[in-house]
Amino acid sequence: MFGISPLGWIHTLGSLPAIPLALYMLARHGRIVPRSGPGLAYLLSMLVGATTVFLVTRQAAGVVIASVTLLFLLIGYGVGRLTRLGRAALYVETISLSLSVFLLMVPAVSETLRRVPDGHPFVTDVKSPLLVGAQGGLFVLLVIGVIVQLVALRRQGRAVVVLAA
Repeated sequence: MFGISPLGWIHTLGSLPAIPLALYMLARHGRIVPRSGPGLAYLLSMLVGATTVFLVTRQAAGVVIASVTLLFLLIGYGVGRLTRLGRAALYVETISLSLSVFLLMVPAVSETLRRVPDGHPFVTDVKSPLLVGAQGGLFVLLVIGVIVQLVALRRQGRAVVVLAA
């Protein structure tokens, strides 16, 4: 079904939970919260998805996206342990994990449009206006989302300073 191998289904079903988890955390907290239950589940799902890409992809772009995703996850989940970065660590964490969501959604949307409906996909060419528009829309959402997140973090920082004073 959909031209997906058994390993491809493991990749797809393993990474699929990351989407609603990311949407939940973004809606609830305005960012991915790595040190939370949903944050840990997001990490595990993303690790399944990103590592299995190396076994299922036939395209160099897939390997690059998976590698960069793993890098952003490593940064996003590891930077909080670097106390000498201070408040900057929260900004790096937020941006890195937002980029990981973007790198999850680009191939998810692309593969969905290129495989659904089964046998007659919405998109047959990678230069299709629908696919290019969907990817462009994801990029716009990323830029707007990161700006909103950074503004919110800055406001939170000011509120902490005012309350401490």
